[in-house]
Amino acid sequence: MASPLFSIITITFNAAKELPATLDSVAAQTFHDFEHLIIDGASKDDTVDIARRSGIANMRIKSEPDKGLYDAMNKGIREAQGEFLIFLNAGDAFHSPDSLRQIAETAANNPEADVVYGQTQIVDANRQFIAMRHLTAPERLTFDSFKHGMLVCHQAFVVRRSIAEPYDLRYRFSADYEWCLRCLRRMRGAAYTGTTLIDYLADGLTDKNHKASLKERYHIMCDYYGTLPTVVRHIGFFVRQLRRRLSR
Repeated sequence: MASPLFSIITITFNAAKELPATLDSVAAQTFHDFEHLIIDGASKDDTVDIARRSGIANMRIKSEPDKGLYDAMNKGIREAQGEFLIFLNAGDAFHSPDSLRQIAETAANNPEADVVYGQTQIVDANRQFIAMRHLTAPERLTFDSFKHGMLVCHQAFVVRRSIAEPYDLRYRFSADYEWCLRCLRRMRGAAYTGTTLIDYLADGLTDKNHKASLKERYHIMCDYYGTLPTVVRHIGFFVRQLRRRLSR
């Protein structure tokens, strides 16, 4: 059988509460040329049973201990058979039943694009809208775009599998940013869907590790974009953040 167009990779660990919203959004898609990989870290709750009962026919489940989120993502890459990779972790969801179709149509209309991307909105545990992600995905995406930060949410950053290398496990909190940089460096081009693709769950984990993540990201930026330009841009980041706080 031909490989699917998309490999949707969902990382889980004791995610029985968060996973149903993710599964529901995948099951509701009007575009069906995909496989759904559940990469589970040997959960002790009902996570795996919930996935098995989802009724998603083209699902594969791998449940075993891992070394953390990015190690599990690397397992997902190794297991994937699709042409494009989509990382949709437990609690996150496609924004609409047509999200996958929008990505597929954008990819078909831009055959040289190795990255397809869109916007992200933040939702709470009740799936209620909180805000659009404060970093807005640009209409034109290049390697230099990410020197201003992670302008595209990882879940809304769809990558052709042929250019996807493993995540660098030296980074505990920002390996996704560094991985996106390598994808942007290797891509032939990127295509923007012009739509909101992902509902990202605000669960507090990002806030808890925020300082450590920013520190890692700073060092990654220095490696890829140079130390002095990165210092100058971080002064701008500080001003931008201060303005956001004052406007609340």
